[in-house]
Amino acid sequence: MMKWKILLAASGLMLLGFVGSAASFADSKAELDASVSKTVKQFYALSPKNKELAGKAAGMLVFPRITKAGAGIAGEYGEGVLLVDGKTVGYYSNASGSIGLTLGISDRSEVIMFMTQASLDKFTNSHGWSVGADAGFVLVSAGAGGSYDTQTLQKPILGFVFGKKGLIGDLSIEGSKITKIVKVSSNVK
Repeated sequence: MMKWKILLAASGLMLLGFVGSAASFADSKAELDASVSKTVKQFYALSPKNKELAGKAAGMLVFPRITKAGAGIAGEYGEGVLLVDGKTVGYYSNASGSIGLTLGISDRSEVIMFMTQASLDKFTNSHGWSVGADAGFVLVSAGAGGSYDTQTLQKPILGFVFGKKGLIGDLSIEGSKITKIVKVSSNVK
């Protein structure tokens, strides 16, 4: 039994290493910026309320593509930007790993809105922020094209998942760790 646990842990670390090394395959800055712009347009097209809501946000993290893959042990990775007043103020990675009943591969887009300056400041001052660990975070359950209730709109951080493609049915983004890309690779500047 102990050998299986060690094997499982080693496999998980290998998978996380593979997913984490995806940074070396990152899009160039121009490609990432173009993907973010396209993703924002798609997000706004899902519901007129999305653009209105974004206009009220202090900042918005946009991850055009987060890829999740696994066979029992799963990992996911994506890169995106933090927009403040429609301008890019930083580049970020989004990564996580899990053990469980996961089989397949999928891609999705994520938008995280910081609805208050305090929640944005808390995020930008962190050295790695975990989605869901912040008590003020809520995943908008109706989806990116759904309607919002008054209680949801009062939360300081709103998360949206959309554009899902692939074979994994998990829509959760909790547990993802978002980290500022400080050491810029030759591709992302």
